[in-house]
Amino acid sequence: MTQTDTKAGDTKAGTTEAGTTDTQLTPVGRFLKATEIDTRLLGMVGALALIWIGFHLYGALVNGNGAFLTPRNLWNLSVQTSSVGIMACGMVLVIITRHIDLSVGSVLGFTAMIMGITQVWVLPDILGLGSPLIWIITAIVGISLGTLIGAFHGWLVAYRGIPAFIVTLGGLLVWRGAAFLVARGETISPVDSTFALLGGGPYGAIGAIGSWVVCAIACAAIVWLLLAGRKSRAVHGFPQRPAWAETFLATLGCGLVLGATLVVNAYPWPTGIVNNYAKANGLTVPEGGMFISHGFAIPVLILIAVGIAMTIVMTRTRFGRYVYAIGGNPDAAELSGINTRWMTVKIFALMGLLTGISAVVASARLNSATNSLGELDELYVIAAAVIGGTSLAGGVGTIYGAILGALVMQSLKTGMVLIGFDAAIQNIVVGAVLVLAVYVDILYRGKSK
Repeated sequence: MTQTDTKAGDTKAGTTEAGTTDTQLTPVGRFLKATEIDTRLLGMVGALALIWIGFHLYGALVNGNGAFLTPRNLWNLSVQTSSVGIMACGMVLVIITRHIDLSVGSVLGFTAMIMGITQVWVLPDILGLGSPLIWIITAIVGISLGTLIGAFHGWLVAYRGIPAFIVTLGGLLVWRGAAFLVARGETISPVDSTFALLGGGPYGAIGAIGSWVVCAIACAAIVWLLLAGRKSRAVHGFPQRPAWAETFLATLGCGLVLGATLVVNAYPWPTGIVNNYAKANGLTVPEGGMFISHGFAIPVLILIAVGIAMTIVMTRTRFGRYVYAIGGNPDAAELSGINTRWMTVKIFALMGLLTGISAVVASARLNSATNSLGELDELYVIAAAVIGGTSLAGGVGTIYGAILGALVMQSLKTGMVLIGFDAAIQNIVVGAVLVLAVYVDILYRGKSK
């Protein structure tokens, strides 16, 4: 076959787009080229593995107890990551378009307080205590309120020309103060029992059987996506991955899902809760005890659902393409016909919606609404997005990177707590990691030019 017979979009066999033949690449380079694995993603995964192994070995050597790589800690780590991870998915869009949102922690605290008042002080008098509608109405109120606040911030930025830094810095102070005023500084608890399940815990998880069902669905989805992607490449005449690379990716993806399922199913309910559950259901606990798995926690499933939905939005919709276009060159995007101001309102509204969802998870996990809920979350959310590869210069960022960044941040916090570091050292480490992540981004962008 001559070169003129090659389909449009294909490169010559054995040659990269830059003109470098496969034989000139190292084995690692050929592997990465064939599998198309993002090198920055690979770096984040490697850093996460080093953090996990390092904290575990430190605990084993110094304290005689390696408590990090245990089902209990990893399960709790996944739940603790959920709230920040959900907001980080929205922060990616804000930063891609060259803005910033410093108010997400305060908005979370305010919406959580409003939800607390709604389900503890208001709805029981209207619907009756224990009504199944309480948690649904409460969640809708919180998510809607977060969306409206975000849209208001976006309107101030887009249509009144106030810099996002100033708008959201003001929001940080305003909404934190409003959270104190609406409840007079009181802690509102306990929340509705069904609402509390959204925060995790033994009853806020889907158990072993449900987790295996999720595992099977996830593995089927991974295989289907790879096959669909291969078919789409063939239709459009794009180069295909080698069959071994597709097999490797399918095996890796399913292996990770299977491993996660085994871990969450290996974490049992506490003995006291098992005994109460057995007593309430007329069960007899064997002499050696009864093993009931937690399985995947509901907040983790919410985070996964948000991550999938946001990835689809960013990679498969016109809205996502507009976000990247605005971040790459705002002036060119506006000249090309994109309504950049209306897009800004929608982006901040989406950030507010995700903050509302995060408020549901955070207040449900705490089983209360407090004035301090969400404090400093804005810093962890921004750090998660930046560590995950979102460039502060705009135009670059991924949803999965932000979720990984949130996991890295929470792993650092959890690990330092386990080995006994005080809060001052934790803040120093988190701040240093954030600065390092921005520096790495600068180096990466300089190298890619």
